[in-house]
Amino acid sequence: MLITILGLLAGTLTTIAFLPQMLKTWQTKSAKDVSYAMLITFITGVSLWLIYGFYRQDLAIILANGVTLVFNLMILWLKIRYRKNRN
Repeated sequence: MLITILGLLAGTLTTIAFLPQMLKTWQTKSAKDVSYAMLITFITGVSLWLIYGFYRQDLAIILANGVTLVFNLMILWLKIRYRKNRN
């Protein structure tokens, strides 16, 4: 049980680390400094972690990577959306 709590805490902290970037991108309507290569690479890695978490039936891995995936997909969507608004 303690190790699950540790995993959930670690996942929570690493997941909410993306919240400020997502909010800043939304507020400023600019994601010009966010790299497509980083987003695509990170989204791929998080997706693989999510698959691994389902395979292992590990709640901490599933929750952390599921939410992180959503946050990063939103950042990618915002980057694409706001790029079109500038042109």
